[in-house]
Amino acid sequence: MRASHAPLAAALGTAALLVLSAQAPATAMPLTPDSAVTANDAPADYYKDAEGKTGPELKTALHGIIKESDALSYDQVWDALKATDKDPDNPSNVILLYTGRSQSADDNGGGAEQWNREHVWAKSHGDFGTSTGPGTDIHHLRPTDVSVNSTRGSKDFDAGGEEVGEAPGNYTDGDSFEPRDEVKGDVARMILYMAVRYEGDDDFPDLEPNDKVDNGSAPAHGRLSVLKKWNEQDPPSAFEKNRNDVIYDQFQHNRNPFVDHPEWVDAIWS
Repeated sequence: MRASHAPLAAALGTAALLVLSAQAPATAMPLTPDSAVTANDAPADYYKDAEGKTGPELKTALHGIIKESDALSYDQVWDALKATDKDPDNPSNVILLYTGRSQSADDNGGGAEQWNREHVWAKSHGDFGTSTGPGTDIHHLRPTDVSVNSTRGSKDFDAGGEEVGEAPGNYTDGDSFEPRDEVKGDVARMILYMAVRYEGDDDFPDLEPNDKVDNGSAPAHGRLSVLKKWNEQDPPSAFEKNRNDVIYDQFQHNRNPFVDHPEWVDAIWS
């Protein structure tokens, strides 16, 4: 949060201000799920333009809110992910999305068993590559095992397939990938964030979910009906909420509205 303690200082005095200062905002110290600062705490007026809306009106309002953001370069994404996906039990490590493995934050790159930058909305779906914008938006970029990232490739998300040997609990077939239960909702909310953030009004493609797989290079990602189920089955965790806070406070200064309000998924895509 970014609330000033100045009014409290005047009312409570210097001693009280020192107590409050111990709970520093994430701009000064990265939050963890165990932080004294409450995760999932958007500024009180952040979503005011979306209040009371549903369907396309809600989607349009949220787009207007979250498109106000700071862009990162693709190189800057490395350091950003070391903060957003930090292991709360080992600050020197990051948690990998599909395997759940805790791995040294510095063990990143393209080698076997290292971690790299996974585009959850596959960058070929809209052909935006790694250009600044959707290609570097850390709301959908996550650390993943290099070979598991390759196995997922650019497949749409759906249920079923054969279990991935290197990542038990994940399944894949010729045109889809199913993540482990613990991050199914995370994946859904990242895909739907991208569909709201990128509406074709900023020289990037209009990204939209659909109920298909094998979308190829179209600016579409599926399968919407499955993603909606995953959003319900796996509500936002403390880790996911904290990640949203860190992105907002330290990096892009925008939020994933579906982490703050998962009920808005059904409100838009009924």
